[in-house]
Amino acid sequence: MATKHIVISGCSGAGKSTILSKLGRDGFTIVSEPGLRIVEEELRGEGRALPWVNKAAFAERAIELAAADRKHVASETGWVFFDRGLVDAAVALQHATGKSIHDTLAPFERYHTRVFLAPPWPEIYATDESRRHDLAEAIAEYDRLVSAFSELDYETIIVPRDNVSERANFIKGHFT
Repeated sequence: MATKHIVISGCSGAGKSTILSKLGRDGFTIVSEPGLRIVEEELRGEGRALPWVNKAAFAERAIELAAADRKHVASETGWVFFDRGLVDAAVALQHATGKSIHDTLAPFERYHTRVFLAPPWPEIYATDESRRHDLAEAIAEYDRLVSAFSELDYETIIVPRDNVSERANFIKGHFT
């Protein structure tokens, strides 16, 4: 049986977390972005695994957290939507260290074959305390993700730029 774990990935600042919040309000199980949780924790502590301090340490922590997230929701029987996940973290680790995404992901079960990508959306992109990279860096990350999901044989579906309800409905329409 195919997993019901759905990844929403894509460009930083493109509205992924907002879509996930809407899906949660609609009754689905959601898992928040590992990277944002790590940044929040690191900003309260010593900050050694922040992406702008040590990209490899950040990516390794993201892999650990994303793997723990999968275990935490393993018994869920309905659709579970992830704000990023293991593939995103593996791509970040490959970018930081050169370690193959295939080697990093080998021990882990794949997500559902359909992955939703939120494309760059300059009109809503903003930096803040947790997102310090500029739009050009966010787009470069998006391009790496598009390539990686393709290389890993996921079916990528681009989420249209629209209001949050329509974006969530677009995603739900592929599964219900």
